[in-house]
Amino acid sequence: MRIISTERSQVLATRISVKLAVPLAETKFTRFPDGEMYLRCEGLDDKTLIVSSIVDSDMLVQTLLAIDAADRSRNTLVIPYLGYARQDKRFASGEPISARAVARALSCGIERAFVVDIHDPGALDYFSVPAKNVTIAPAIGRYVGDLNLKNPLILAPDEGAIEFAADVAAVGGWDCDFLQKTRISGEEVQIAPKTVDAAGREVVIVDDIISTGGTLATAARMLREQGAVSIHAACVHGVLVNGAYTRLRAAGISSIASSDTYENASSFISAANAIAAAITEDVHY
Repeated sequence: MRIISTERSQVLATRISVKLAVPLAETKFTRFPDGEMYLRCEGLDDKTLIVSSIVDSDMLVQTLLAIDAADRSRNTLVIPYLGYARQDKRFASGEPISARAVARALSCGIERAFVVDIHDPGALDYFSVPAKNVTIAPAIGRYVGDLNLKNPLILAPDEGAIEFAADVAAVGGWDCDFLQKTRISGEEVQIAPKTVDAAGREVVIVDDIISTGGTLATAARMLREQGAVSIHAACVHGVLVNGAYTRLRAAGISSIASSDTYENASSFISAANAIAAAITEDVHY
């Protein structure tokens, strides 16, 4: 077996290589004068593990090219971050179901897929090959433990993320709750934990993804007003677009951490252990 990666997943692919004791195959990337992408994978074996986060359209194309380059091997695709996955339903006539379109395209030429903390696990059904969701909630829990906070309160940004937050909180046996939005008047909205008071607590807001950070920044300011001692944020996929990082820090969030599924300067948590374990446990490995 050999491991190859696209350009935006090189660090995580290397970490997976170490965990599995499987060598990396060198992949060379370039572009033609007209902008079309080119890659070449060297030293492929009869089994190939392709690691590729779909962080943009270029990485989607690189992933398709990598799969095709390894057409003489049995291929496993690891998708640490699956872009387009949040459009998993048709909300208006004429819209594509983007998650379905991407999953169908990526299913060609592979035997199985692993996706890390996909927004809606039901979207995995769009793959035409076996596809498994891998969660790194325990890794985020261990990161929270390393912060050495005193009796932290783990908060989900909404009720839909409470299961993920509960898995994080289970690592340290910490209290867990979700943020509830309550409209006070036509213009005034309050965001507060549903049942647990934030006053006097060190709070960690956890989620699968932080994108613009707008709602999280508003929640952080309100938690401060409610007496939270400190506020931290941790997520799987740190997309952090449109100035999200500085917006969150300006809102009083003391630390922001994400994983290497979406490689950037806030990637203090690695998904490598969870991915390697899922691959090893699979009967086809």
